[in-house]
Amino acid sequence: MKTESLSYKELLKKRPLNVQAIYGDEPVALVSGRDIIEAARKKGAVILAANARNPLTVKGVLQAAKKLNSAVLIELAKSESTYCGCTYDNVPDYAVKYSKELGHGVVFGLHVDHYAIKSISDVYKAIAHLRQIVERGWTSVAVDASHNPDWENLTFTRDVAQHIPAYLGLEVEVGEIKGAGELTTVEEALFFVGGLNSWCIFPDLLAISNGSMHGTYDKTAGQIEGIDLNRTKEIADAVARYGVSIAQHGISGTPFDKASMFSKYGINKGNVATLWQNIVFGLEMEPETGNAVIKDGSYVKDPNRGIPVELWNKIVAWADEQGFNRKSGDYKKANKPFHDQIMTLSEEIQERIVAETEEWATKFIKAFGSEGTAELVLEVASSRGDYNSTPERKIYHSRSEFTPEKAPDANREKKKDDKDYSD
Repeated sequence: MKTESLSYKELLKKRPLNVQAIYGDEPVALVSGRDIIEAARKKGAVILAANARNPLTVKGVLQAAKKLNSAVLIELAKSESTYCGCTYDNVPDYAVKYSKELGHGVVFGLHVDHYAIKSISDVYKAIAHLRQIVERGWTSVAVDASHNPDWENLTFTRDVAQHIPAYLGLEVEVGEIKGAGELTTVEEALFFVGGLNSWCIFPDLLAISNGSMHGTYDKTAGQIEGIDLNRTKEIADAVARYGVSIAQHGISGTPFDKASMFSKYGINKGNVATLWQNIVFGLEMEPETGNAVIKDGSYVKDPNRGIPVELWNKIVAWADEQGFNRKSGDYKKANKPFHDQIMTLSEEIQERIVAETEEWATKFIKAFGSEGTAELVLEVASSRGDYNSTPERKIYHSRSEFTPEKAPDANREKKKDDKDYSD
């Protein structure tokens, strides 16, 4: 995208206020998640949302986005911010730095993925913490209180969302994303989104439990990708009148031919996380899905990709000391203790990581049909008078329609476990 064009200069003036407050003098196209998702809807596309457990992921994804003129989202889950070198404080500066190296012109948003709310005390903490995150330039937030019963999910999500500027993107979630098992129902989605509507909370996106899972599908243990697109479409159709579409989580390990169909089932955002980590570590992956290969109970290191074998062996030794088995999803926790060592690797090693990241991001952008969405973001922004992208929505419901006793799970015991499904 040409940064000297009048439309690009107009876009800079219509960036969210928090972005202009920090990066007002930098011609970086860091925009609201609302604008990006609206552009995706206009195109009938899915926006690639890449979790940045390492800064090199940000660089590679932005390179692909600029070459294909696609808008993208760079995201980080609340849990990831605790075990990665990437944090809510430094990712904005990394992103702006890499955008500047590209000469700017790449259109992207910064998305707070899975900001988990598991109790009323989490609500109190979120109000202060999210304010700080917004002040650092993040332009979209996913409030995830799905761990709670339906009524608490509604009220906790409502209370946190009321403290997020309405001109920023908003994603909400009903049904924990934890692989095969119970699927989110249309009834649950309508109670949740309809209840938020009655309180003037207008999400752009709804994450649901539709058979996907975060992390690696361990085929040696019988785990297979199982996204139920028919249920997804049922829910997408039911919530469409609220201006809501579906955010698909857990795409690592999903075949590209299936991912290319997502937009036909009401999906406009596609989260990819573990695959980028596989690239950084240089793990063997299935070429059609990006799922990490497991052999003899272990991940398999490719000596010609990602970090050097010597550094990988240090990570394995560290993981052994922690008591992680060698195919454990807890290998993600190596990102923070080995962050500095990865970021001081030779330029040659870093560039091969960035190049492979760009290659895979290009595959996703093309499969998702999001080429050209960067230009559509300019159109969306130009259609309004100023920076404020708060959507105009209709209130359909009275709050009296949504009470604890009317919650879909009010009369049934909700299955719970102690596992964390938030990344």
